[in-house]
Amino acid sequence: MRSLFYARCVKKLWDSGQVSRFLKGTTLQGSACHLKHTKVMEEEKPWALISEVGDQGYAEELTDIIKPHFQIVCLRDFLLNPLLYGHKVQALLVWNSFPAVEPSLLTSLPSLKVVANGGVGIDHLDVPYISSLGVKVTYTPGVVNEATADMAMALLLSSARRVVEAHQIAVDPKTTHIPQCFMGDEVTGATLGIIGMGRIGYKIAQRSRGFDMKVLYHNRNRRSVEDEQAVGASYCQNMDDLLKESDFVVLVVNLTPETTGLISHRELSLMKPTATLVNVSRGLVVDQDALVKALQCGKIRGAGLDVTHPEPLPRDHPLLGLSNVVITLHIGTNTYTTSRRMVKRMIENAVAVLKGQPIPDEVKPK
Repeated sequence: MRSLFYARCVKKLWDSGQVSRFLKGTTLQGSACHLKHTKVMEEEKPWALISEVGDQGYAEELTDIIKPHFQIVCLRDFLLNPLLYGHKVQALLVWNSFPAVEPSLLTSLPSLKVVANGGVGIDHLDVPYISSLGVKVTYTPGVVNEATADMAMALLLSSARRVVEAHQIAVDPKTTHIPQCFMGDEVTGATLGIIGMGRIGYKIAQRSRGFDMKVLYHNRNRRSVEDEQAVGASYCQNMDDLLKESDFVVLVVNLTPETTGLISHRELSLMKPTATLVNVSRGLVVDQDALVKALQCGKIRGAGLDVTHPEPLPRDHPLLGLSNVVITLHIGTNTYTTSRRMVKRMIENAVAVLKGQPIPDEVKPK
């Protein structure tokens, strides 16, 4: 009887309402613990300064790659309260050259340990000065090769076959017939001259094999015989020889004092009147005034430019009014795949610096 009495008491105590309240309390306690744990984890993550999220900065999906490793603050919010964030920021993640790494910004970041740049070009970074502050500089050279090489070939083909002009005629409401005299240039079997046979230049040479192109290249250092044979490339020690013989000249060099204005009046005058200049490096590698004149007077046939100076060009710039120029938006690396790889590599570099680990892609001052 006593056992039955106890059983009834237990049943009464643990009716459905009490069980529900007990479980609810347990769940709330668990949720509070989880939120507290999450908050602690967030506070333990280092801070990174970025340009912004959206059209002028990182796509939302790219910030999702950053957030597991860093607490992020956008430049606009940082500038509104630099005293709040300045001492927290340990990593500056530079995307499309922003935020601009200027002394005024660096002096407001006393805890900064690394400037992690997305991309291979570092002409916008004063590496010696940044390094003198005890801050490491990194970049992402390996991940941009394929997309940039694709872009070079896209510009080459678009210019040669006058794709943009043809599109404009095709969609023009005034078009009533197809002009039979609309002609482009043959790419297959043509001579391709590559100035700057580094990682990207070599990828361009590989792609040109599919068009049976004869490949010439000029570089500071000659590549191995094996590399040359693999893409059928011939080395030109003198750049002038390459300019004289090439049907298409592609520029794939870093912007340095030596390469600024590399292609100007004299170099353009050496090219064939039927030749095309393609630039996927930096706008300042080409003297744009000289290029305008060469295109206007027929010294060369056309140009394909993914880069200009400045970017974008002023709306009244003469290059914009020429029909024999294809200009894009410095989008050589702008694919979803490459952009994700670039951000991941930026994070790997930055985290390595903060943890004192070997840095995958460090840029050391010269």
